[in-house]
Order: sequence, then structure tokens, then C-alpha cells
Amino acid sequence: MKTIPSKTERLHALDSLRAIMMLLGVVLHSVITYIGGEPYAAWPIRDPNNFNTNLEWISSYIHVFRMPIFMVVAGFFAALLFYERGTRQMFKNRMSRIALPFLVFVILLFVPVAGGMKYTLNIFASVPNALAETTAQFTTFSDFVPTRTLHLWFLYYLIMFSLVSFLLGLLFKKLPKASQHIHIAFHYIFKHSILRLFVFTFITVLILIFMNRYWVNTSTSFVPDFSTFIFYFFFYMFGWLLFKSKSLLKSFMKHDWLYTILGTLLFTWYFIADTEVMDLWVIITIRSLACWLLTFGFTGLFVRYGSHHSARMRYISDASYWVYLLHLPLTIIIPALIAEWNISGVLKFLFVTLTTSSICFVTYHYFVRNTFIGKFLNGKKYSRRISDIKHVEISKMKLIRDK
Repeated sequence: MKTIPSKTERLHALDSLRAIMMLLGVVLHSVITYIGGEPYAAWPIRDPNNFNTNLEWISSYIHVFRMPIFMVVAGFFAALLFYERGTRQMFKNRMSRIALPFLVFVILLFVPVAGGMKYTLNIFASVPNALAETTAQFTTFSDFVPTRTLHLWFLYYLIMFSLVSFLLGLLFKKLPKASQHIHIAFHYIFKHSILRLFVFTFITVLILIFMNRYWVNTSTSFVPDFSTFIFYFFFYMFGWLLFKSKSLLKSFMKHDWLYTILGTLLFTWYFIADTEVMDLWVIITIRSLACWLLTFGFTGLFVRYGSHHSARMRYISDASYWVYLLHLPLTIIIPALIAEWNISGVLKFLFVTLTTSSICFVTYHYFVRNTFIGKFLNGKKYSRRISDIKHVEISKMKLIRDK
């Protein structure tokens, strides 16, 4: 007799963790303009007058854990779809929730992002007729065709991860004994907090040493970058394998505060230290250890404090996709609009963050949540009222109790 696997109840902690990691993109892209120093190739705008070099700690700190954690959660939920809703549903869901939004928004956002970047650069350089100079670069049809994946690079790689993990999942369904051995081995590792910290830090160190780089720069090229793929696919597959041991999620609460504090202190020490005197393998080890300390620490904290339903947090989770899609051109253009403000870089950073967040959430509430856009991004339309979220959850709980 064929047994039907029990469905996993909604994991509010991981929903919230995924949402917060996406929303941190607003903070990350708001702060980089005001950190001073030489601009990055991927983010060439720097406010020449109002900046604070200490702000770089914020961007560097977020960068070391944010996308790894997001990929872990993405892999976890992909496995949930694969094993509990079926292979066809998993494939359909990933294509409709990831591939289609990527194709649509990479086209819609290319001009605002590329044009906004050029405009802000012109404003900071005091170029006369900055707006006219900016619009002059969009004169032919080809100028409107995306040449890179923008901040949607992670969707681009998630499409690839979904396809590869889908095929691997089908393969291991044909190899039940091998699949079982892998599950037993990783279940044992997941069960011991110190062991899993050591094992996954060690693997990360090996990957980076093989690549001969201290960390992986995200690639926005349409040509997949091998290093970006391998590095983040490792975290994605960690999440996929973790789903098979989802009963151990509560074990992440062990040492959660300790790991978060240690990871923060370790990275802060690394940030202020003279890294020029360090060997590459030392830098790799420090960053890898900080990454996994923070990954396990933050995951444990969300499991500890975010496992119960919260209508407001559910609303934020629903909104996070839209906020991430929309925020980048705002964090690029708003600095140009306040370029003449003679206030500290810290205040400008806070203004850009709060203004961008406000615009994103207001537009989500009135133009996305209960419209065809919301259905396109999240699979369905939702009521704008927080009280309705509470009522839906209460109804679900009653159905579960009645069963």
C-alpha cells in the first residue's frame, strides 16, 4: 500500500527569514552610496560630499550572510515542493514564481536602473543638463534591451538551481539506497551543532580555495559564472538536504545567540584588521566561519522567536518580493534628488532607506497586493486588511483541529 507523506505545516520562521533577507537588499543598496572610498564596478555611484567610511561595515556585514541564508531557505522550500507537491508542481511553481517574473522585470527595470545610475553619476559629477545627458543614451531600440541581469541575478541563478535540483531529485528517486545513505549522513551532521558548523565551514573553505578567491562576487552577466553558480548552489543544496531533516530545525536554537554574537564579533574584528598581512586561506577561513555562524545563528533566532503566526509578519513576507523587485532604481535615483542636502552621510543613508521602503510598501498595498500583479508574483490575490490574514489563519487552524 502506497503511503502519502505528511504535509509540512507552514514554516513561519523560514518564511520570515527569507523575507528579511530580501528586505535587507534595501539597506544594502541604500548604504553603498555613502560609504566613501573607491566605487565598485557594480555600484559606481558615491556621494562625493556626504559620506561616512564606517558605514561600509553595514554593507560588508550584510553581504557575508544575506545571500547564503536566502539560498539555504530557497533550497529548503524547493525540496518541500518537490517531495510534497510532486515533481510537476515543483517545476511549474518555480517557473511561474521565478522564471516569468525574472523575464518581465529584467526588461521593465533595465532602463530605470541603467538610466538612473547614469543620471545620479551625472548629478554627483555636476554635469550640466544631467537629465538630457542621461536620456541621450536611449535613442535606439537596442538601448532598451537588457544587457545584464541587474539585482535580479539571484532569480537568474535560482532558475538554474531549480532545474539542476529538479534533475538531481529525479535521479536520486531512481537511486533510493544512495539517497537514503546521503540522508543518514547529513542527518547525523545536522543533529550536532558543533559538527555541522565545522563541516560546512570546511567545505566552504575548500570551495573558495579551489576558486582562489576570498569570496564570490555576484555576476550580473547573462553568461552564467561558474564560481557564482557553484558557491551559491552549495548553500541551496544545504537547504534542500536540510528539508529531509526538517525535524531538526528546532536544534538550530541551540547556541543561536552565541553563534550570532560570535559571528558578528569575528566579522567586525576581520573588518577592522589589516587583511593585507593575512594569507588568503586565513581570510577565507575567517569569512567562511563568520558566514556559517551567522547562518546558523540567525536561523536559530527566527525558529526561536518567529515560529508562530503573525499577521503583520505574513503581510511583510508577502510584500518582500515586490519590495525587492522595485527598490533598486529608487536607491539609485533618490541619492541624486538629495545630492544638494548638506547633511551627514548617515542621515542620507537613513533617508534613502526609509523613503525607498515607504514607496515600495505603499505601492505594494495599493497597486499589487489585491491586483493581477500580486497574483503574478505570489500566485494569488490577497486582501489588503491585516485582520483578514488573522481570520484566514484561524480558519486553517480550525480545519486542522477538526481533522
